[in-house]
Amino acid sequence: MKTIIVNGTVVDTEPRPHVVPDATVVIEDGVIVSVEPRPDDRAEDRPDDRPDDRAGDSAGGWAGAWEEGTEIIDAAGGIVLPGFVDTHRHVWQSVLRGIAADATLGAYLDLVLGTLTPAFRAEDVYAANLWGAIEALDAGVTTVYDWSHIQLTPGHTDAAVEALRESGLRAVFGYAHRGTGDADRAEDEVRRVRSALLPSDDGLVTPALAAWGPVYGSVEAARADWALARDLGLRLSLHATGAGPVERLHDAGLLGPDVLFVHCNGIPDESLKLVAGSGGTASVAPVVESQMGHGHPETGRLRSSGIATGLGVDTVTDAPGDMFSVMRAAFAAGRAGQAAPELTVSDVLAMATIEGAAAIGMDHRIGSLRPGKQADIVILDAAAPGLAPVHDPVAAIVTAAGTAAVDTVLVGGRVVKRGGRLVGVDMDRARDLAVRTARHVTTQARTTSAR
Repeated sequence: MKTIIVNGTVVDTEPRPHVVPDATVVIEDGVIVSVEPRPDDRAEDRPDDRPDDRAGDSAGGWAGAWEEGTEIIDAAGGIVLPGFVDTHRHVWQSVLRGIAADATLGAYLDLVLGTLTPAFRAEDVYAANLWGAIEALDAGVTTVYDWSHIQLTPGHTDAAVEALRESGLRAVFGYAHRGTGDADRAEDEVRRVRSALLPSDDGLVTPALAAWGPVYGSVEAARADWALARDLGLRLSLHATGAGPVERLHDAGLLGPDVLFVHCNGIPDESLKLVAGSGGTASVAPVVESQMGHGHPETGRLRSSGIATGLGVDTVTDAPGDMFSVMRAAFAAGRAGQAAPELTVSDVLAMATIEGAAAIGMDHRIGSLRPGKQADIVILDAAAPGLAPVHDPVAAIVTAAGTAAVDTVLVGGRVVKRGGRLVGVDMDRARDLAVRTARHVTTQARTTSAR
């Protein structure tokens, strides 16, 4: 099937964010074929016997389409750009929205991981992952790295993956062992996920290993996880702040281009050089890091060290779940007196798209409108209040746009949002499941704590 997006202002992100004026995006079988001048502007390409139906045609001459089965998406008055890439989110926490708004990192860990997590049943994980994935798509986030530390049983794992698949979101499912202790490691489960649940690296949902060590676990556990992941062809991701984590991995010979470091607040300059030299990447969650007290978001230091850096929501327990809020937090933090070079809006949009894709090892498939890539595309309504008039489309996306402006979303060429409304999903059912899950989890946790 062919889909053609016409009449929009196109913003591509490769090699750097830039505006492609008067461009038409052609998609075939879910893949971007071309980004080029509108075909109706090239009369020599139009068959002589084809009626010139441009007059009164808001789609610029494409009504009726040149080929049977072609869908025309009229993006008149809109901004067309690659879908956002969220490089770090705990999707299962969607049903805990705002529950830890004032919490420090320690308080969050005690409440969410210590008290609430044990109350989740497998069906609760399904409901939470479905609702979180829907939230991401609605906001124009087409790819999420789901750092999933809710693997209490194999049923919990199956439910998480099932929900991601059902949602239509492109996701990296980062399997994390059920706890931080060496005894909590479940190599057989990781192998089952790889062989039975997610055997392919080409689907919408692909596997990775979300590792605890050597931050929350031992160096020995880290060695075992790294060996396991590399044996199975899985990329790794870990939370890391301050001195210690990078150095321990370096000493153990575990650094590499398949390792994604999350947060990185306060990591010494020499350690950043080690990460950069290994080809490692980073994810920054500026809203959560600022509010929970991790430290100043390190976008400037990371990027000036030559480390591909993406952006992440992290958790909606105390942060919004959209990339617009994250981009603005990153932009503000990056210009708040750091010694590193100031961030520009172009830098920030790159981190939310192509650089984020590079951080999770997917820039060959997503993150830009380069022909041959998956058609993960967002169309913003540039006439929306608070966004119009648009002088600089890149600046408008980063500093002014919000979720209300997300008109159309495609994932792999499939329309999942049209005219400001999600399609192909039962919103009432998903919302009801999320609300019931939130009620069960919080009630069960209170009951258990009172014993």
